[in-house]
Amino acid sequence: MREGTSILFVDRCERVLLFLRDDKSGIPYPNCWDILGGHVEDGETPEECIVREMKEEIARDIGDFQLFKACEMRGRREYTYWERADIDIDKTALTEGQRLRWFTEDEVRNLPEEQVACDFKPVILEFFAEAPFRRAGGL
Repeated sequence: MREGTSILFVDRCERVLLFLRDDKSGIPYPNCWDILGGHVEDGETPEECIVREMKEEIARDIGDFQLFKACEMRGRREYTYWERADIDIDKTALTEGQRLRWFTEDEVRNLPEEQVACDFKPVILEFFAEAPFRRAGGL
C-alpha cells in the first residue's frame, strides 16, 4: 500500500496552514485546498519524507513535529504530523500550488467537501477537535 505524509502547521492564533493546489487539468484535486506533504519514497520513513517534502515545498527545515494520526485513506496509509509555527506566508516561496493560507476551524468547517483535497477535511476537523497544540503549550 502506498504511504503519504502531511503536516498541519499551527500558528499562535490556532489556525492551520493549507495550500491551494494548482489549477491544471490532469492533476488530482485541481484548485482545491490541501495539507502540505507528499508520498513516501522507497527506503524512506514517513518522518524522513515529511522533512524532505517541507524542504522541497516551502524551503523549511522542520524537526519539532509530532505525529497526529496515521490512518488508511483511499488506497494509501497517511501519516499526518503537526508542528507549531508562525510562518510568514508572504515571505514563503511555495514550489507547487498557487498559494498558502491560514485557516481557522470555522473556515475549514465552511469549506465544501469538494474544495478540500484527498479527503483531508475530516482529518483537519478532528485535529481541531482534539487540539493537541493546546496540550503541548504555546509558541
